[in-house]
Amino acid sequence: MSDTAPQTAGGKVLWHFTMSLDGFVAGPNHAMDWMTGISSRPGLVEEYVETTGAVLGGRDGWDAAVDDSRPYGGAWDGPIFVLTHHPADATPADRVTFLNCGPAEAVRIGLEAAGGKNLEVLSPTIGRQLLELGLIDEIDLHIAPVLLGQGVRLYENPGSEPIRLHHVGEGDPTSVVNVRYRPTTTAKEKGPCI
Repeated sequence: MSDTAPQTAGGKVLWHFTMSLDGFVAGPNHAMDWMTGISSRPGLVEEYVETTGAVLGGRDGWDAAVDDSRPYGGAWDGPIFVLTHHPADATPADRVTFLNCGPAEAVRIGLEAAGGKNLEVLSPTIGRQLLELGLIDEIDLHIAPVLLGQGVRLYENPGSEPIRLHHVGEGDPTSVVNVRYRPTTTAKEKGPCI
């Protein structure tokens, strides 16, 4: 499996996450410690730092990450918009604006602030709403070799019809992406059978 082409700053609405193999983008309570020790291709973080003009996130994620609120370990320093029904009680921070509006209006505001670069959506709930509204241009996932078993799923919409996607890149856009991993932990040794 080859990596995707480098991200471009084309004014896209980009739903972007590193995701566990079992579909979680955060652990319980939005914990991100599971990402420790996971590597990505050289230059990937710098690619997103350069192509991201603004970030749109949700209140739950903001409240969980308020002490470490800058994406990419603080390497990116653009405007962040947090969509919330209760902006008055949100913890303020530099270059963070709390919005109490619909998701489409939040996208309009975010794209304007992005200045021709991409608006990164870093919220599963907002991403799902924007997908239903037809406002997501691309979904960019980095699948990490870990199974979390619980946490915050990328996409959860019980009872809905499947959302069909096309793979970006060369080849059949509807083909399955194949990944193969081996567990790094082994089963506990058992005593002899009697």
